[in-house]
Amino acid sequence: MKKAIFLDRDGVLNEVLSDRVKFVNKPEQLYLLEGAAEAVSELTRAGYEIFVVTNQGGVGLGFLKEIELKRIHERLQELVAEKGGHIKEVAYCPHKPKAGCECRKPNAGMLVDLAERHHLDLAKSIMVGDHERDIEAGKKAGCKTVFIGPDPTSADIQASSLFEAVEDILEMLK
Repeated sequence: MKKAIFLDRDGVLNEVLSDRVKFVNKPEQLYLLEGAAEAVSELTRAGYEIFVVTNQGGVGLGFLKEIELKRIHERLQELVAEKGGHIKEVAYCPHKPKAGCECRKPNAGMLVDLAERHHLDLAKSIMVGDHERDIEAGKKAGCKTVFIGPDPTSADIQASSLFEAVEDILEMLK
């Protein structure tokens, strides 16, 4: 069983609700946050498998087609790879926000599914997110948790950015 790092997408890896972009509905609207690709590169070099787990209710609501979402995620993987990082898989919940599915965070469905398919030890893995729903999903899955941002949180660790959290993440995985 392997250790893994699960990353939320919007607000952890890329800009959202910024001056440049409100929502990411096209690959060209994807702007990585400063240091995010370098952080994934460091975590990759340390030998951990990196997965992205993201709620994408815009698909269920009709704002975004699934084919376009896949193109956005291909672009994300390309940008991270340019800095030497590797995202093993991007899992997403395409359902409407109140659909009641198991995959939408704060439920742990995406993490549990990835763990089963990739033989991951959730108790030795970490969920990183910028909303408390990400932290709840990580805890429900049995992961350690890292919160990105200044808001109050129940996470194990808090940092201002993914890049700032790398050292703590690596320490937690020892």
